[in-house]
Amino acid sequence: MYPKNWGDMTPAERRAWRIDKWRNPDVAWASPEAEADYKARVDRIVAAINLEKPDRVPVRLNMGFWPAKTAGITAYQAMSDPKLGCKAWKDFNLKFQPDASVDPLHNTVPAAMFEALGYNLYSWPGHGVSESASYQYNEKDWMVAEDYDALINDPSDYLIRDYLPRTVGAFKGFGALSSFWDYIELPFVFGQVLGWGSDDMVAGLEKLTNAAKAVNEWAKVVFPAMGEVMSLGFPPYAGCATKAPFDILGDTLRGTKGVIVDMFRYPEKVLAAVDRLTPVALDWALKKANPPEIPICFMPLHKGADGFMSQEQFDTFYWPTLKRVIDGLVEQGMIPLLFAEGRYNSRLEKIMETPAGSAIWLFDQTDMARAKATIGTVTCIQGNLPLSLLHAGTKEEVADATRKLIDVAGADGGFILDVGAVADEGKDENLLTMVETAKAYGTY
Repeated sequence: MYPKNWGDMTPAERRAWRIDKWRNPDVAWASPEAEADYKARVDRIVAAINLEKPDRVPVRLNMGFWPAKTAGITAYQAMSDPKLGCKAWKDFNLKFQPDASVDPLHNTVPAAMFEALGYNLYSWPGHGVSESASYQYNEKDWMVAEDYDALINDPSDYLIRDYLPRTVGAFKGFGALSSFWDYIELPFVFGQVLGWGSDDMVAGLEKLTNAAKAVNEWAKVVFPAMGEVMSLGFPPYAGCATKAPFDILGDTLRGTKGVIVDMFRYPEKVLAAVDRLTPVALDWALKKANPPEIPICFMPLHKGADGFMSQEQFDTFYWPTLKRVIDGLVEQGMIPLLFAEGRYNSRLEKIMETPAGSAIWLFDQTDMARAKATIGTVTCIQGNLPLSLLHAGTKEEVADATRKLIDVAGADGGFILDVGAVADEGKDENLLTMVETAKAYGTY
């Protein structure tokens, strides 16, 4: 729980509280050496975030299903056998020794859960894509343009009674419910309860129960396994996640084509929607039963990349509400980790409005020399060894690229080495070369 005086604490004090919780977790250490390694790794990362020089450049690995590939199992097996999946992720951490753990949380979530839900937004290994493939978003305007007013007026009500019945099979019956406000006046209650008795609702609740059972059994294996990895000296990297308000609208509500068209046809609706979704984005990260003690909040950024919109559109539709989410997280002591997928070369000057020393910008294909000279003077930057090099390069080429990246982005601190995008596979020897080169060469 938060301290009783949380409301009176400054953002810096809140951040210090979260960092202390992160650095001193309640775990039974495997050894005194593991405890020392864990705290040294946290200190190394925090120093980089503070734009300081740690003992060396921290190394974080932005992995997808790579640990499964290393273990010789398919992505589907990782999502179907949590013990097998957790062993793969544990062995991966022990082999590559990153400064933040590569956790199994997102890539071992049971396929049975998605199947029980009737989840339509994505295909997953063994369902829509091969058992060895990764997730694939099913691009569609799941929200139609006529829905803007409903979304703006009450996002939660729209989600429950319109959007989810279209996108998640288990929620089909929710489309027949009346407003949940009916419960606050006695004469209206029966109308709300009546909707819960439909055949679609009964079938949907059974599906939700089956999904809950699947994820509950998974959690009993995965969370203790993550605790074991912590006890071996590897700190977790992110304690929560959220999205840019424009991406909430443009990714899986309107879809790419829909939101691009809407910026021209309904600009006022788009602006009203992203404004309404800003507190939703903050609540997504912060409104939890237990407060996130790990201060880093992961934010994958999609539609703001170069090529998706003009600079004027970025300045108008994307950045203002994203900036409000960043500011809101920082005010609560969080450290936003902004994963700028694609290229952000034309955005670097604008995003320098990020509060100084408060965030991490993880770059994919952005020019790191330009990033270092701009946003890198304000916040920590992270990235961005190319995945193509890890796939097809030689160990010598990987070592050379790692040294050059550290020279460019790691000068004077404020840099965390990582791969550019989420990595599902590549050559283990190349990844190991990247890590070992960084540890040997990236000293301050």
